[in-house]
Amino acid sequence: MSAHPTSPETGDSAVPETVLIVDFGSQVTQLIARRVREAGVYSEIAPFTQAEAAFARLKPKGIILSGSPASVPEDGSPRAPQMLFEAGVPILGICYGQQVMTHQLGGEVRPGHETGEGGEFGRAFLTVTADCALFDGLWDVGERHQVWMSHGDKVTQFAEGFDIVATSDGAPFAVIADEARRFYGTQFHPEVVHTPDGGKLLANFVRHVCGMAGDWTMAEFRKTKIEEIRAQVGGGRVICGLSGGVDSAVAAVLIHEAIGDQLTCVFVDHGLMRMGEAEQVVSLFKNHYNIPLVHVEAEELFLGGLAGLTDPEAKRKFIGKTFIDVFEAEAKKIGGAAFLAQGTLYPDVIESVSFTGGPSVTIKSHHNVGGLPERMNMALVEPLRELFKDEVRDLGRELGLPDAFVGRHPFPGPGLAIRIPGEVTKERCDILRKADSIYLEEIRNAGLYDAIWQAFAVLLPVKTVGVMGDSRTYDSVCALRAVTSTDGMTADVFPYDAGFLTRVATRIVNEVKGINRVVYDYTSKPPGTIEWE
Repeated sequence: MSAHPTSPETGDSAVPETVLIVDFGSQVTQLIARRVREAGVYSEIAPFTQAEAAFARLKPKGIILSGSPASVPEDGSPRAPQMLFEAGVPILGICYGQQVMTHQLGGEVRPGHETGEGGEFGRAFLTVTADCALFDGLWDVGERHQVWMSHGDKVTQFAEGFDIVATSDGAPFAVIADEARRFYGTQFHPEVVHTPDGGKLLANFVRHVCGMAGDWTMAEFRKTKIEEIRAQVGGGRVICGLSGGVDSAVAAVLIHEAIGDQLTCVFVDHGLMRMGEAEQVVSLFKNHYNIPLVHVEAEELFLGGLAGLTDPEAKRKFIGKTFIDVFEAEAKKIGGAAFLAQGTLYPDVIESVSFTGGPSVTIKSHHNVGGLPERMNMALVEPLRELFKDEVRDLGRELGLPDAFVGRHPFPGPGLAIRIPGEVTKERCDILRKADSIYLEEIRNAGLYDAIWQAFAVLLPVKTVGVMGDSRTYDSVCALRAVTSTDGMTADVFPYDAGFLTRVATRIVNEVKGINRVVYDYTSKPPGTIEWE
């Protein structure tokens, strides 16, 4: 699980001031980490089963206990290591975190059905009843503030040393505080956007209560990570598989800054990239950064193997296996590489560990070259494994990568193959590439690119009758997709105006031979997925 910014080789000296977030299984624990980092303070998440080890490793200056779907009064529900409450470090308990802290320190928590009052779910309003360090410069006594509640159980008797500092209709212990020990508990969730002042409350905790400087920056991360990479790799050689995406590119540039020509990048061009993308990657790495790059032109191999395949999973499996085969062959030609670089991100690391401490501790298959380390007997170099996606983009800018590159929309590993339902051919790839290019060009011209999480065209296996001039056409249908999202887990349709869609459709039909109809996908996620396959 460790996403620690210091490898065993470098020791603890590079550890920034840290907040340890103890995860009890909440769906929004990652949001706590993001809010803390937005306050300029480094944070890490550890399952409650690993919290004591994480505390020893990180030596945090503050602890946050997350929410949970569990119920404190139930036998076998999660508990925090008792030593955390005896370590002299400030603690903030959120929802379940407040309840479990109360229970472990001698207070009482009862299920909502026993109190006869039920829980609170959704928007609520609390009243500030006393001053508290969490509220400094933010909330005053007597004020009412909107928060977001999601709890069935509730504290019915707080532990010794605590005072009530805010109440709500459904939670008389909405915020409790033990100023002497610097322990605080909120029944509401400050990490979600539905608590308008939540980010400021968390900033108050980490900056004012814990006394942290709030100076964790990408510049500092860059410096620390370069030292780490050098210590881990020594004089060894590293290979990195470039996908053309932001994560692998940022990882490669950072590693190259650390070890120079000890790094070789391998770019497998499977012929399924967007318009001009392969050329852009090669130019960026060979010409701009002068990073050793092996450009493998494998379009015929991939398209030949895709011939006749129509099942989406079959296409994905073929592309994944073939990529690994080609990459492995090129790595053998390079020879002597002891390390494999990957663009693994922090959400992948978090999701690869069960919060209950179960056996799922391996990197998920969605990592960009999953399976290679075992086959090739290579150690992993994963310099981005402490970062969220938006932080990777910030690091890319810090490293001098062009903003047009680091700000690009996500692009799937199988490329255009999963945006062409049915059989994938070179002709259909070329048609889709051109339509997609026109679509993205119009998005940029309209100033909408950065407002959209992901936008792309899909070439459907459907033909319709059309009229162009005085002639009948019988050509393919192109679907346009655009969504807004924060993490890709859920997504809403981007609300284009009709004029924009008309302009894009007109250009595609007029300029792309093989398409005579354009439709727009209005499906949110869920129930749909962002990609079509």
